[in-house]
Amino acid sequence: MKKILNADVSNVVDEMLAGYLAAYKRYYKKIGDYNAIQYRNNRKDKVALVIGGGTGHEPLFSGFCGAGLADAVACGNICASPNPELIYETAKAVDQGKGVLFIYGCYAGDNLNFDMAEEMCQADGIRTAHVRVWDDFASAPKERITDRRGIAGDVFVIKVAGAACDAGLEFDEVVRIAEKARDNINTIGVATFPGTLPGNDKPTFELADDEMEFGMGLHGEAGIERTKMMSADDMVDRMYREIKAEMNLKEGDRIAVMVNGLGSTPLLELNLVYYDLHKRLVKDGLIIHDAEIKVYCTCMEMGGFSITILRLDDELIRYIDAPCYSPYYAKGELTGGVTPMEEIEEEEEVEFDENDVEAAPITRSREGELDKLNAEDARNMLIYIADKIIEKKPYLTEVDSAIGDGDHGIGMAGGMQKAKKKLLGMKGEENVYQMFETAGRAMLMSMGGASGVIFGSLYLAGAKDMEPKAALSAGDLADMEKKSLAAIQERGKAEVGDKTMVDALSPAVDALEANREKGLLEMLKAAEEAARQGMENTKQYIAKFGRAKSLLERAIGHQDAGATSVYLIFQGMREFVEGSI
Repeated sequence: MKKILNADVSNVVDEMLAGYLAAYKRYYKKIGDYNAIQYRNNRKDKVALVIGGGTGHEPLFSGFCGAGLADAVACGNICASPNPELIYETAKAVDQGKGVLFIYGCYAGDNLNFDMAEEMCQADGIRTAHVRVWDDFASAPKERITDRRGIAGDVFVIKVAGAACDAGLEFDEVVRIAEKARDNINTIGVATFPGTLPGNDKPTFELADDEMEFGMGLHGEAGIERTKMMSADDMVDRMYREIKAEMNLKEGDRIAVMVNGLGSTPLLELNLVYYDLHKRLVKDGLIIHDAEIKVYCTCMEMGGFSITILRLDDELIRYIDAPCYSPYYAKGELTGGVTPMEEIEEEEEVEFDENDVEAAPITRSREGELDKLNAEDARNMLIYIADKIIEKKPYLTEVDSAIGDGDHGIGMAGGMQKAKKKLLGMKGEENVYQMFETAGRAMLMSMGGASGVIFGSLYLAGAKDMEPKAALSAGDLADMEKKSLAAIQERGKAEVGDKTMVDALSPAVDALEANREKGLLEMLKAAEEAARQGMENTKQYIAKFGRAKSLLERAIGHQDAGATSVYLIFQGMREFVEGSI
């Protein structure tokens, strides 16, 4: 699928946001140097509403910031959650002392990063709460409702919560009303054509020209049934029966309805869908209080649509009807409240450096095998590993595309590039732990997605708060990685067998511990082999986390991308210590 992009797609989010702000500067301003925006004229002395998630779903999330909507938006990389620092700075920018409510879709990466950002806010004395939207009922059964994904239902929850905030309600009341909206929303979608990510040659999933898939996720996650194409009337009939049963809709229920295009479906077809849906709603005696037919929540050029229904009561009607305005979503007469163009200072145009990380020669403290790592060795080893991961970006993308959305290679390469840039400026540092902490923090604060928190912790968690040391022995490295593994499992809750990076990291850490007396090289050889075997073992597993979990048995036979990155990292450590670089 042809895309209108610049040569260097690594800056696509920055450039997109710069274009958006250039056009709508009357309404928005950027938050520092972050990929985040805030509404210029939000009401004062109220609970602040911050939303966010991966870029590539426009107009969600940036299009739902404005009067009566969100106060600010944190924009992650393509199909990856924003990182904790970005979310934290966004919340700080709009906090008015009344608390900050975060609303986002329920995905592993978003959950991890927003949780960490909340911890950072709370450490500063900012009161916070979150509402995770899980309206995609095809993605998990009711008994696992918190595993369900958030899709187009985000829009109604943001609308209700924004109105509650602007009404001046107390913090707990805003949270209650947002949760009430979330708990009365369900969505089901159908995909007729795959989407692709900028920088990826292949689509996020494969679908024959004469096929469609009910319940497909926004990133290409598997749905509940793949069938031959059918008429719009038959599609809607199937989807309506599913959502009616899920919500136990009855005659007399008041509802708001949304028909959402997934990216490439034209309005002609979306209106046809609502025509077929409306007939069924009326026949069943449902009272349609409000209806929307637009493009709200997308995945690039994915074909298809989703149907969202919000069950209403008097309280929710008050907030769903409240006026709001953004360039992409408006209700009522609230079209004012903009800053005159002549009062806005022209901002310096953002420049994008396509080569912001210079190539660096790799040096070692001596020839042959290293029996310890001093600070300079650790710095060079981590730079070497970063280059290795950057080089393997296409391979990691290919591995992830088989059962995920194909963004792992992009995320890992970007995070390693940031780590490398930081490490290049660290010459002269004598504390070896500081090298790992610097690299880990750079990854954590730049990558977004679940990978940012997890792989940032691989370096950061084990080195953080350690007493300064000039060099690491084999035992020191083993202790550090054991500490990192514990932190990763505490944060992400994954165990061996869940088809995650833990499947490679846990046996590698065990091998480090078992071979710590044999010296640095022999220990790392054992860890590398254990990580490789752990990576291979993931082919046997059904995924328990991430976007692959909805594939169930279809994930068997494919290795996990995160485990693959762990193996490459330990391979890089061994190669550097051995001197075979």
